Amino acid sequence: MKKRIIAIIALSFLVAVNMEKFMAHAQTQTPTSAQVLAQTSSSTLPNGASSLNESYQDWVVLCSASDKGRLCVMTQQQRRQDTDQLVLAMELSSISANEIKGTLVLPFGLRLADGVTLQIDDGAVSKPLAFTTCLPAGCIVPLSLDAAMVKALRAGTVLRLVTKAHDTGQNVGLSVSLKGFAAAQDRAVTLAKA
Repeated sequence: MKKRIIAIIALSFLVAVNMEKFMAHAQTQTPTSAQVLAQTSSSTLPNGASSLNESYQDWVVLCSASDKGRLCVMTQQQRRQDTDQLVLAMELSSISANEIKGTLVLPFGLRLADGVTLQIDDGAVSKPLAFTTCLPAGCIVPLSLDAAMVKALRAGTVLRLVTKAHDTGQNVGLSVSLKGFAAAQDRAVTLAKA
């Protein structure tokens, strides 16, 4: 059941090629994984598959093939063990060797006006990134990672996220494991090109 829920959430993000399309899609009914797979009429992934789900340590690569080509995403999701509630999701949907675009989904109860900062290991802290909206799954922060950031992510061990709690103003720290990030990126790039 947990794997199916994760797969449905991840596949719903497959339709989000960029943030504008994601926001337009979010205002309509979210398709189920069966509907997304039904739209993939051309099997162009390895071994004739129409979809692919591979794990690289703490990252998952999901791909779907259609008449319009391949769509691959890298994702990492974290959930509360007691309630299975989504705490954090990082969905990267526009992946190349030197640039990545995607989305962070963070929990409710954050001070949205303060944004969220990123820090790889003990490196420099980024300027705050803005939240764009909150949806039933959580609050959305678009990501646009340049070549320097991608290189640092590939070499890093943890991506630290810091935002503030809405009610207290206290820092809320979250982290994203970078174990398997480089291998997942390499695989997503390879699959998207083939």
